[in-house]
Parts: sequence; C-alpha cells; structure tokens
Amino acid sequence: MIRLETEEPRDLLERRWPKLGVTTVELNEYVTSILEDVRKRGDEAVLEYTEKFDDVSLSRGDLLIKAGEVEEAYGDVSGEQVEALETAKERLEYVEARRLERLFFETKANGVDILHSVRPIGNVGCYVPGGKAVYPSTLVMNVVPAKVAGVTRVVACTPPGKDGGVAPLTLIAADVCGVDTIYRVGGVQAIAALAYGTETIEPVLKIVGPGNKYVTAAKKVVSRDVAVDKPAGPTEIIIVADESADPKMVALDMISQAEHGEGGISGLVTTSRKFAAEVAEALENNIRSSPGSEVISDVLSKGGFIYACPGMDEAIDFVNRFAPEHLELHVGEPMEIANRITSAGLILIGPYTPVSATDYCMGVNHVLPTGGYGKIHSALSVMDYVKTVDIIRSSREGLRMVKDGIKALAEAEGLSNHGLAVDGRFTE
Repeated sequence: MIRLETEEPRDLLERRWPKLGVTTVELNEYVTSILEDVRKRGDEAVLEYTEKFDDVSLSRGDLLIKAGEVEEAYGDVSGEQVEALETAKERLEYVEARRLERLFFETKANGVDILHSVRPIGNVGCYVPGGKAVYPSTLVMNVVPAKVAGVTRVVACTPPGKDGGVAPLTLIAADVCGVDTIYRVGGVQAIAALAYGTETIEPVLKIVGPGNKYVTAAKKVVSRDVAVDKPAGPTEIIIVADESADPKMVALDMISQAEHGEGGISGLVTTSRKFAAEVAEALENNIRSSPGSEVISDVLSKGGFIYACPGMDEAIDFVNRFAPEHLELHVGEPMEIANRITSAGLILIGPYTPVSATDYCMGVNHVLPTGGYGKIHSALSVMDYVKTVDIIRSSREGLRMVKDGIKALAEAEGLSNHGLAVDGRFTE
C-alpha cells in the first residue's frame, strides 16, 4: 500500500518548487476567461458561474450574508464547537500580537534616530474553501492575523452549498473573529469579485486563503492587479524519526494528514529499517479502523512513502530539499535537528505536538507553504497584513557626518542637486 524505500525518492523531489508547475497554459486561459467576464459583467456573471459550478441559483441580494443568518447559525452548532473556535482565535491572537510588537523598535546611531514601525493594509479579502469540505478553522487562520494587524475592512468569501446555505460553523467563525462582511460566493468568480469588484462586492487590496487548483490559478492571474498570498496546494507532512519514536503515533499522524484527500503527501524518513517496518505495519493496522479509510488508503498509495535512509545527515538533507509544509521530529535530540532545518513551513517537536493539534488550537497558523515553497515562503502571519514604515530624524551633526559621502555618490550618479540639497544646509 505505501512505498517503502531504501533509496532516496527522487521522483518526489522532481515535483517540488522550483520545478513545480502550479498552473498550465490551458488552466490559465480557462480561469482568465472567467475573471474577465466577471470584471465586465459583475454580479450577473458571478451569479451565472455560481449556478454553473455550485449548482445553486441565487439572486443578487443573496450574495451578502445577513446578520440574521449568522444569529440563526448559533442554533445549529454545539457550545463545545463555538468554544473551540474561540480558543483557536484567542491563542492565535495572542501569538500574533506578540509578533506585531516585535516589529516596532528604535535605532539610534551617530545623530540619527530611526523608528521602525508598521502600518496595516487598508482592506483584505479572505477566501474560505467550501463545497466538499468545510473549514471554519481556515477562516480563523486567515482573519485573526489581519485583525491583529489592524486591517480596517476584512471580508470573506465562501462557496454556498447546494441548498444555497453556508456552513453554520463557518458563519460563526466569521462572527467570532470579527469579519466585517461575508459573501456567499466561491471559486474563480469569488477571486474575480474580490480583485475587481462588482455591484455588490467591493474590491480589496490583497487576497489570501487556500483553494483548489482553479482558485490558485485565479489568484496567480489577478496578482498582476492586486496583492495575493503564497500559492497553496494539497497538504503534506514529513516525519523524521529514529528508534526512540513510537511507531503507532507516527502512523496516526501520517493517517491524519492523508485524511485531507487527493494530492496529499504523508512521508516518514527514518534512520532505522526496523522502525520503518514497524510503522508500515502500524499503518496497515490503523487504516482499517480509521474513518474515511478508503480516502486515506488512496492518498497513501499515491503520496505516501517511508524512506529508510543511511543516517541523520541524509535525512536532514532530504528534508531541506523537499521543504515540507509540516515537519515532525520524533528523535532523541530534536532541537539539534530542528536547528539544522532550513526549509519547512512548520516544525513540530516530540510526541505531544501532533500536526492535527497545530491545525487548530496551538496558536500557530495552519496556512503554510506547500509544494516546496517553504524554501522561499513562511506561514501566514500578521506580517502578511502590514507594510513596514521607517520614521527617521537626523540632527545637524548627524547629517554633517555623511554629507561628503552623499555628495560623492550623487555626483557619481549625475544627480548633483542631491548633493547641493545637503550642502545648502551648511552654507551660511
């Protein structure tokens, strides 16, 4: 069922960024046609594509979700679920607020004072997947950092179900996290509406949030006109383990990520052939009793692997070239290994930090770089919603200390008036 190898699975590395092709010419042309149609016809086009792709007929007045719908949603979920959303929000909010604080600092040197500060983006649109699966936690992960950053207007778009409704827990997550406006629209048409605006949906300055290959391609196309976050693909986990690890725990975490479905990757890299065999057996034993066993078996047969490598140096080298979304370390000296990892979306240490916990309530974001983009991208955070602004004040003496250098460089670049603007401040 799962590939067990003693040779490096190079075919997997060949499908990672920068060799990864996120979109094809045909896909780009297809989504571009929809984007341009929505850009020209606005709500009318949005409604037509919603009927075509989501199999639900809506009117213009249905696009905006009303406050009454959110209030009714609370009657359809349990108090435990609401409390879980509040916990996820509060923990992430705390971490992101600490991160934001550290972006403000002051530098003083040689008569020059620089205040390093940040300012929020004016407004953002968060795409929240729906349809086959419902992810209220993704709304939390997208919205909370934006609110902590101080974004004035945060809107969300999520696809309607076949009955025209939106999952109650998604509506409640939007309420808990303070979404200003939520729209009942998904797919490429939602990206188009957020980027270019319609009669009902105001355009935004930046679009964030994961989606299927069509949404990802649409975000790439509109990135010429509005800011977008990193590309998002199917979820992935690599676990590095030695013989000190528990094979059952490793197997359970590989299964939990495979549960996300098509295109996912669940891999184990271990220095022990004996442990590799134990995990393979644990996978076989646990999949049979797992909910959704057919989906899990399919994902593991296509994107699952166990690589028994020669040693820990080889394991670390493989991980850094793979750049997994999630990396779990089940080894004797985890921090020593973690400090040698240069490319991973999130590093989880020890048996009590499972990937499923960080998906929800650990205070870290689960919107992470996939497909090898961990080599150049980070997890979504408050930093995705701010711009840095330096405020500088120089004393007369501070300017005097650098005026000759300014004049020399200005003249070298043929911009003599730059130098004269400085010299003039010291001419009686």
